[in-house]
Amino acid sequence: MSTATVSGLGRILVDGQGFTVYIYEPDHQSGTSTCFSTCQVGWPPIVLPKGVTSAVAGRGVVQSLLGTTSRGGGVEQVTYNRWPLYRWEGDSAAGQATGQGLYNSGGLWYVISPDGNVISKT
Repeated sequence: MSTATVSGLGRILVDGQGFTVYIYEPDHQSGTSTCFSTCQVGWPPIVLPKGVTSAVAGRGVVQSLLGTTSRGGGVEQVTYNRWPLYRWEGDSAAGQATGQGLYNSGGLWYVISPDGNVISKT
């Protein structure tokens, strides 16, 4: 995880390739994902590679806010401030945030700031 500045949203979390990461409001900062089946097709969870046991904090990321949650089958999804993290298939390049404020798969999707707060402005 790292951070980047996205126009209109400010500094937000991004993955290792610079793609925006999102939280899913129905997860309720529970530390557990509720996005499975068809939901995870459009919103793939950010998971640890096999054999890796923890996420690494890049520039601007608070290590103590990083965690994981089990998706079953030995797959660990990255969390930030207890929010499971996802990518959006609609973002085709680093720096885009086309999923921000989108109602999709039964809930709203938002970006998250480096201090762990959800940014709900669109």
